[in-house]
Amino acid sequence: MFRSKAQIAAAAVLVIGWGTALAISWPGHLSYDSIVQLHDGRAGFYHSWHPPVMAWMLGLGDRLLPGAGLFVLFDITLAFAAWLSLLWIVKRPSWPAVCVAAVCVLLPQLVLYQAIVWKDVLFADAAVAGFVCLAQAEARWANVKARVVWTAGAFALFALASLTRQNGAIVLLVGGLALGIIAARRQGRKSGAMLAGAVLVGSLMAVACAGVLLAQRSDHGEGPVAQLKLLRLYDLTGAVAADPSLPLDRFADDAPGLETLIRTDGVRLYSPQRNDTLVGSPALQSELADASPGLMAAQWYDLVLHHPWLYLKVRADVFRWVTLTPDIAACRPVFVGVEGPAGEMQDLGLQPRLSPRDLALRDYAKAFMGTPVLSHLAFAILGFAAMIVLLRRRGPGDIAIAFLQVAAFAFTASFFVVSIACDYRYLYMLDLAALTALLYLALDPGYLFQVLAMWSLSPWLERSAERKS
Repeated sequence: MFRSKAQIAAAAVLVIGWGTALAISWPGHLSYDSIVQLHDGRAGFYHSWHPPVMAWMLGLGDRLLPGAGLFVLFDITLAFAAWLSLLWIVKRPSWPAVCVAAVCVLLPQLVLYQAIVWKDVLFADAAVAGFVCLAQAEARWANVKARVVWTAGAFALFALASLTRQNGAIVLLVGGLALGIIAARRQGRKSGAMLAGAVLVGSLMAVACAGVLLAQRSDHGEGPVAQLKLLRLYDLTGAVAADPSLPLDRFADDAPGLETLIRTDGVRLYSPQRNDTLVGSPALQSELADASPGLMAAQWYDLVLHHPWLYLKVRADVFRWVTLTPDIAACRPVFVGVEGPAGEMQDLGLQPRLSPRDLALRDYAKAFMGTPVLSHLAFAILGFAAMIVLLRRRGPGDIAIAFLQVAAFAFTASFFVVSIACDYRYLYMLDLAALTALLYLALDPGYLFQVLAMWSLSPWLERSAERKS
């Protein structure tokens, strides 16, 4: 089973990391959103402000063991099991992989985030595990049975990721593209396209059916409608803050009170960091609630179609905050303990928690603030470099892990349109994808060493050639 001492050591590091993350945070950290979703899961009625699949999963675990403990166990195990399985892709994992694994399991992304009950963590874990399964299928393509099992597992996880976040379907689409390229390399373009198309259509149908079934116990989509209205208010308010002369003709005719409040309270409270500041005006929130979705859509389309550069300028500023987190503390990279709405916590039998263990973990994670460890930009650079290396090497499993980075970048890019806050957790997938690629490359670093050697020697070789000429 084990092929080398390095493989045993790396596996031991990952198993110890799994146990440590579970032990120091059990039964998990729950924020306001976590409490609401756990309450929905126990009640069996899902408010659609969040995708209902997570509340459903929390409800399943809660029936077996009250609370979020079993969900946390599933989440942590999914991530670490995916990483552990990477050790069996290469023939003889290297000792550098042991060092990389040891460093990674000490980072906040593994030791803390995995125990936070957030859909962002479940989404990232499902996406990463899905592409790791696809890498296993790629590495075992000649074995039909293994290929089918690993591919089925990959797309089941992509479907889960799609159900977990509103923009999660990006992962499923990129996974389908990756499967098509992998199959085309071995079976030809036509066969690859047909296989990827069939699997993708089947997965999308499964996601649609699951969504319909979950919606039967939900508020039938009131959440997405309210979220879309909020996003459009945020964009329009930011545009008026950037250009006070911007006309709001639709509101002037049908909702003059809303226009007035956007130009006064909205501009005063607007921040590219997050939309929460707009809650500071109850009058504005009341007008937003009364405005019809059609009216908000019409005014927003006027902004996008007739003032595209203003819209892009506003969105670029918001996107800068969510990707670069200029003020890391304002983007809330660390959360520990249990806190949430009093009514739901009382129903669940939970008490607010901020124990000495939580405080120690919080202090540990906060020590990394202001360093590359809590920087999406640093992980984006790492992920991009790994993607280039993998696409050039194209060994067994490389295409899948490279397209994990593509999926992370595509998911990140979607926040240019949908972001309304800079919370660090929103792009957690970007960090986890890059760390996965780093561990994967460290398993067999020979090619990477060759590339680095060529880059470092090339100036000397050029100078030597000049001397000889």
